[in-house]
Amino acid sequence: MAAPQASGGSGYHLIKKVKLGGPGGWDYLTVDQATHRVFISRGTHVMIVDPEQGKVIGDVPDTQGIHGIALAAEFNKAFTSNGRTATSTIFDMTTLKKVGEAKTEKDPDAIIYDPKSKRVFTFNGDSNSATAIDAGTGKVAGTITFGGGPEFAAADGKGHLFVNLEDKSQLVKFDSKTLKVENTWPLAPCESPSGLAIDAEHEVLIVGCHNKLMAFVDGNSGKVNGTVPIGQGVDANRFDLGTGFAFASCGDGTLTVAHEDAPDKFSLVETIATQRGPGRWHWTSPTTTSTWLQPSSEQHPQRRRKIRSRGRRWCPVRLRC
Repeated sequence: MAAPQASGGSGYHLIKKVKLGGPGGWDYLTVDQATHRVFISRGTHVMIVDPEQGKVIGDVPDTQGIHGIALAAEFNKAFTSNGRTATSTIFDMTTLKKVGEAKTEKDPDAIIYDPKSKRVFTFNGDSNSATAIDAGTGKVAGTITFGGGPEFAAADGKGHLFVNLEDKSQLVKFDSKTLKVENTWPLAPCESPSGLAIDAEHEVLIVGCHNKLMAFVDGNSGKVNGTVPIGQGVDANRFDLGTGFAFASCGDGTLTVAHEDAPDKFSLVETIATQRGPGRWHWTSPTTTSTWLQPSSEQHPQRRRKIRSRGRRWCPVRLRC
């Protein structure tokens, strides 16, 4: 455990680093809010970690080219996005046993669960599409085409999903039930959007942009209400409704914290040093005021921004306010 650093304006500071070995690259992580177990993509398998003990407590094998995991807790099911096989492995969250599989389009990458439609969505980068999977039955419900490469997505809990088109510098809004695109908005001055989070209460999108900006977008009008500067190589964003803090975790070893002063106004709070690495994926707990970063020196081999492995171990970083 690392010694706590002096906290800045946000109150967040480093409290722990956990080193984990094992085979496979690293990509998105997610956390089960009920048990606080961390589910981590590891190239060909899912690693499950107890964050308090800092040790591996489970594994789900044979998820070839996995990018991410979505948890549908009300069905006690988890879904993966397997880039190499264009499939989603479905497994039981308690036993970790496989209970099904769904076929997606080519290159499923980001994956999220939408509680309103009760569907899981994989965002298929090379196919410029998303696949909708019924979380209850495990069957494919349909496909949405975007006209650009989707990166990450966010659900507002009201029946709408938003997704970045990284190659177009656009934000798409679509209906999670009808699977119809409602709006496609330009994100200028944001370029090459990657991370995406949402203040669902106020319908505000938090967008991580590769030209070192975090942009704040009105989810009803598509208007970019403002930006704050961030570090280089953003790959994840989060928003904490309880504190009003928005986060951007970046590959240059920084975590930028901004504050929602009003639904149309954000201000820069501070930049926290974490750990340098070309890719980092991020999750923020709504109940424990902890945030988990995954600074990786080995980006997943299936991702479009390919980086050669340097053979280092992953070191997740935990911060707390």
